[in-house]
Amino acid sequence: MVLKFVGHSYSSAALRVAVVLHEKKIPFELILVDLAKKEQKTPEFLGKQPFGQVPYIDDDGFILYESRAICRYLAAKYPDQGPKLLPSGHDLRESALYEQAASIELQNFHEYAEKAWIEAILKPKTGAEPNQAVIDDAVATLNDKFDVYEVILSKQRYLAGDELTIVDMFHLPYAARLVEFGCTLMTTKGPNVTRWWNDISSRPSWQAVKDGVLRSEDFILNETS
Repeated sequence: MVLKFVGHSYSSAALRVAVVLHEKKIPFELILVDLAKKEQKTPEFLGKQPFGQVPYIDDDGFILYESRAICRYLAAKYPDQGPKLLPSGHDLRESALYEQAASIELQNFHEYAEKAWIEAILKPKTGAEPNQAVIDDAVATLNDKFDVYEVILSKQRYLAGDELTIVDMFHLPYAARLVEFGCTLMTTKGPNVTRWWNDISSRPSWQAVKDGVLRSEDFILNETS
């Protein structure tokens, strides 16, 4: 049974999963949810994802939500399909460094990038007035965080070491959205951050999904909206 991927074309969380699906070349059936129509709040949807958020996957009856958990599951299930993207689990230190990198992305990047994007892009789209002070504060914090990224990436190729992992790819949706509203940290902060960003953002998997196009000729498409 082909994996069912229930999401939204422009959701950052859905894009996070989509890029891993493409990296791993995992066939899937895409089921798009119309968020404007609140399809994610229907009893049927809430029976699969009780928080009423996208995405979730249905892998032959196994339901899993939360995008980072989904990505870990997919990378672990298909270790030899495409790049590994996760430590083997046999090396305690390698696994610990991966978990360290995962915490860095969530605590030192995602929180601030999301806050800046909500104010700079999402609020104007909904007719709300953006708070420039919030944007400036979030970008200033990211500026300081990327000073540390520059140090880390001066010693290794990727955030968890010299091998690409899903943690690097977790950055893609919101880093691209920083660029969308003119934030240049990804390309001006330092040579190592720039190298890393150019590396991960130029991967064919991200190029396939970055504009909200989750479909591919290699995959099955089933749109509900």
